[in-house]
Amino acid sequence: MRRPSALTDRNVAILHAIVQTYIETGEPVASRTIARRLTQDLSPASIRNIMADLYEEGYLSQPHTSAGRVPTEKAYQSYVKTLVARRILSAEVQRLRTELGEVESMRARVERSSHILMEMTRGFCIAAAIPSSSQMLDQVDLLALADRRVLMVVVTRDQMVHNRVVPLNESIPQEELHSIRNYLNRNFSGWMLSDVQVELEKRLEQESAAYDAILKKLNVLYEKGLLDIGDSPEIHMEGASNLIGIDLHLTREKMRELFRALEQKKKILVLLDRFLEQPQGEIGIQVGLAEMHPAMGELSLIGISVDLPSGLSAKIAVMGPMRMNYERTISAVLHVGQAFQSVQA
Repeated sequence: MRRPSALTDRNVAILHAIVQTYIETGEPVASRTIARRLTQDLSPASIRNIMADLYEEGYLSQPHTSAGRVPTEKAYQSYVKTLVARRILSAEVQRLRTELGEVESMRARVERSSHILMEMTRGFCIAAAIPSSSQMLDQVDLLALADRRVLMVVVTRDQMVHNRVVPLNESIPQEELHSIRNYLNRNFSGWMLSDVQVELEKRLEQESAAYDAILKKLNVLYEKGLLDIGDSPEIHMEGASNLIGIDLHLTREKMRELFRALEQKKKILVLLDRFLEQPQGEIGIQVGLAEMHPAMGELSLIGISVDLPSGLSAKIAVMGPMRMNYERTISAVLHVGQAFQSVQA
């Protein structure tokens, strides 16, 4: 008869000691090893009995008849629920903020974040800045080009720059483009883009006499997508090579499939959206990613979502083996995420 599935405090302590030992050594864990590690006065025989219970409940596996036990995905899921981020020195926190504050563009900041995280964890690291329709307008610039084309530049308060070159049926002189630019910046700088679009549509319908000529030309550019910046995210990934030395029990073809999946930014964004649904500012941990791709079954994801000014959302994450150092990775993700957020304030 199978034993009840609820774990006692003693069983949980032994299970988590097994997980910690396996993370440190990578070798199947024997009862004698746990007996030496625990402060409780338990004999190896008693621990073996508890390990047998844990095996029956699906928390442990036994790779060989005579070998020790190895934690399963279920064991890691139990273990990570008990973890909290370790505090790092205030000097290190300040270093992170300074390093991220040295770069001005959002693209550079995203890239720097993933690089810092990779150095701290030696995992596959992801940093993404995802725009939303509630971004705030900073300024617009318009530049006349040859062949009746116009370069439209929209800068949002989160320091993202959106460029678009559009062809026109009739050229617009640079002086008139300056007037349109000044009109937009004077009237709408600091507005949410969604609100700018609503207000512009009203004004374009009314065609105020004072700005009749400007609004007519502005309408041409608006219909060409002047404020339609889309929702393309800034995303940077680094450290995929760190997964090569990990024993993921994959064939060469499956390993190639894994790396092909990691190269696709759309799949990475789906991964972040699916497994990082916790409230912003809280660490999310997903043990086992087989739902995303069969080759990711032995990988875990640790990440955080933070809201930035102007409606931008940032996601900072590390993907690594189930046998990763969760405490260190949680701390790294939390502090890089907080530093990323703080330099945007």
